[in-house]
Formats: sequence, structure tokens, C-alpha cells
Amino acid sequence: MSPISILRSAAPLAFDARPVEKRIGLVVLATDHTTEPDFRRMVSGERIGVYTARIAYANPTTPENLRRMQPRLAEGAALILPDEPLDAICYSCTSASVVMGDAAIEAAIAAVKPGVPVITPPAAARRGLTALGARRIAVLTPYTEETSRPMATYFAGHGFDIARFTCFGLDDDREMARIVPASLVRAAVEAMPADADALFISCTALRSAAVAAEIEAIIGRPVVTSNQATAWTALRLCGDDRPRPDGGLLMTLPLPGEA
Repeated sequence: MSPISILRSAAPLAFDARPVEKRIGLVVLATDHTTEPDFRRMVSGERIGVYTARIAYANPTTPENLRRMQPRLAEGAALILPDEPLDAICYSCTSASVVMGDAAIEAAIAAVKPGVPVITPPAAARRGLTALGARRIAVLTPYTEETSRPMATYFAGHGFDIARFTCFGLDDDREMARIVPASLVRAAVEAMPADADALFISCTALRSAAVAAEIEAIIGRPVVTSNQATAWTALRLCGDDRPRPDGGLLMTLPLPGEA
């Protein structure tokens, strides 16, 4: 067989500064079913790209297991578009962020992605609740009481008055992801007392962001969820201020200062 001739094109090539204008990094758990679909729905588009790395995690969801992820954070973040700048990076685990502390997560990621804004779900939720003017809140989590306790301490320590705290008692994030959204709506309505300003639904595994607006319509007050709050923060850091009321009241507001 005669060798196939391969020609080099002489056409002039033009290059964009970036293939996509804005870049969001996601560090998710190996067991995560929900964050990527939520970010595809709420964040990704022609102007904003979302790039994911997964890090090792094994259930059950206990404070001890959550802490074990801390040494893996930098390794996971470093794998997202190495040596290229990001506009923000999100570590998508609410309970682990509370157990480790926002500052520890920011430091771990800054070691490999210096200067990149770091988003954690609880910090994003605090900013969201602040934007909504909520100080007395109800909290709903899928966790056990042991894993929920640090969450209650976290929000109380940041000046929020907790009117009611409800948990499901689950310890496997894969099971949390399987909860039917209609069940989340019913549980959210039951978890909301009359004297709370807003409801926070914790956990990036829950499919609660998709029903936040539906819950708001029933309870008549704002709802903040983990993935909704991180998506809102990511969009605003990328300069996307378009209101998206189908995602809940939070998705119509600008980003305030640090909570």
C-alpha cells in the first residue's frame, strides 16, 4: 500500500483567549450523583464552563469520614485545568465544609489554585440568607443527629437564630440522592415553623434545588439549598446577574458581601 499523503493546512488560524469565557471548577465526592446535573442545569452555558474533579470518599456520612477528605482536596483541585486560571472553584460537600471549616478548605485549594475564589456550600448559604435578609431560620438536613449537630453549631456561630432544626437520620449520600423531590417538598413544608424568615435545606446530594421555588410557593418564605446557593454564587462571580426566578427567590438577587 502506498503511504497516505498528509497535508498541513495553510489556512490562517485565529485563537480565542479561552475556549469558554468563564471557568468554574467543581471538586465533588466520588459518590456524588447530584452536583454535576444541578450545575449543568443552573450554571453551564455558552459563556460559562464547569469542570469537575472527583475525590475519594466512602460512606457512612459521619464527621470522622468527612474529615478524611481534607488531605485530598488539593490533589482534586489541582487536576482541574492544571496551570490555567479559574474564575471560581467549589468544594461541593456541605457537611464536610462545616466539619473541616471554610478556612481550612480555602487554604487547601489556595495551595494549588492561588487567587481563585473558593465557594463552599455553607458559606454560600450564609451569603444567600444574608441577601434575603433572613436571620431566624429553619434548617432541614438528610444527615444523622451526629452529623447535623456541627451544622447547627456552624449557623448559630455565624449569628443565625435557629427556629427549628430537622434531620432525616440518613448516613449514606447515595441514598440521600435517591429521595424523591416530592418527598423533599413535603418534608420542607413540615420543617418550616411560622416564625422563621427562611428555610435552609442542606446537602449537595439532595435534589432540592430543583424544587426550591415550589417549596417557596407553599410556605410563602424564601428557600436556600446547598447547590442552589453555590450555583448562585458561581454565576454572580462570573458576572452573570440575570434573575432566574424558576430557581427560587435567591436566584433573582445580587451577591452581597461576605456573611
